[in-house]
Formats: sequence, C-alpha cells, structure tokens
Amino acid sequence: MSASGTIGQAQKMLAALTLLLGTSSAFSTEYEYRDLLGNTLAPQKCSTQAEAEARAKDAYNVDKYVKLFCETQGYGWHVSETRETGKLVCNECSGQSGKHQCHLEDLRVTCKHIKPGSVGMLPGKG
Repeated sequence: MSASGTIGQAQKMLAALTLLLGTSSAFSTEYEYRDLLGNTLAPQKCSTQAEAEARAKDAYNVDKYVKLFCETQGYGWHVSETRETGKLVCNECSGQSGKHQCHLEDLRVTCKHIKPGSVGMLPGKG
C-alpha cells in the first residue's frame, strides 16, 4: 500500500507541476511596440561649433528627448531602446559670427506599452 500511495503522490505532484508550467505563459505580460522618428531642439544659447556639437550629442540630452518622444504617445508608454541617434545639423546664429546652434534630426526610438487586457490590466484581478 505504501508503494501505491507513493506512486499516487508522485502523479499528483507531476500533474500540479504540469498545470503550473502550462499556465505560467498565460500570465506573462504582453507589450505593444511603436517605432518613432523625431528631432531634438537646438538650445537657446549660441556657442562655438565644437561646444554646440558636443551639447547636441550629449547622452543626457539624447535620453531626455527619447523619453519625451515616448511620453507623447500617451499614458504608460516607455522607452524600449534607442535605435539611431540621427544626424547632426548645425546652424550659424544670426548676428554672431563663429557661434552655432546644433541639434539632432531623425532620432529613431522604439517605445513600449503594456497591451490592454494582458496581466495586470484586468478589472478586479489584483
């Protein structure tokens, strides 16, 4: 009897494990992805060519605009990855020789959002 009881317990454990592994994929969060293309803004301050280029390519500046691009899509949109930093465009300031303003054009970013109806979005289901 003890051998059949052990086999019965093993079968129950195997069934429970199969049930847990089979349903875990149903509880995974699904995302929607969207690729965006945008331009950064040139700063108000004019500076030398080298300083203006460095300021436009600065990682903080790029990250700030990438985050802003995704947030303009609506509530819950976040940065997934920055695909391209785009091309650098510099313009000479009017009335000031040797001074420039630079910005990035065609900055490509992928944004993500939790798909409505996936886990965590069901009413009454905590």
